[in-house]
Amino acid sequence: MTGLDVRPATILIASLSGMLAVLVGLGVWIALEAREEQGRAGDKEAALLAAGAHAKNLISLDYRTVEADLRRLLETSTGAARAEYAATTDKVKSTTVGSKIVQQGVLRATGLVSLAGAKAKVLVVADVEIRWDGSKNPPEARYHRWSMDLDKVGDAWLVSKAVRVL
Repeated sequence: MTGLDVRPATILIASLSGMLAVLVGLGVWIALEAREEQGRAGDKEAALLAAGAHAKNLISLDYRTVEADLRRLLETSTGAARAEYAATTDKVKSTTVGSKIVQQGVLRATGLVSLAGAKAKVLVVADVEIRWDGSKNPPEARYHRWSMDLDKVGDAWLVSKAVRVL
């Protein structure tokens, strides 16, 4: 009789242990999924902020601070975009200083198109007012729309391609 009493208790303990293992596994899986989703949300926000900052750097130039302005543009870019900006830095600097250009950009909107791993595509809308110190010409307003490809380099999102769109 004693052997019969032990067997149901052993089965009960084994069943409860199995259920506990399943619950612990499920809890770990849920925690990992939540952490991954939180990381994606953080990457989404960081990519949007990086694209917006880059757009402002593209259109905000002042002949009095042009070197710092161009440095910020290079700091927010990578790859082909950075190489293109670096190649035209001297010309942009010369034109900006020579014409006493003051461009003040305003970011209007950013929108995430895609995010996969360390790559993102963001649409950006920004406007700029351009004036020329000492000129009698009225300021000009221009409207810019870009599709930007971003790469995550270390912990930073940098623009690798910026294409103007209509």
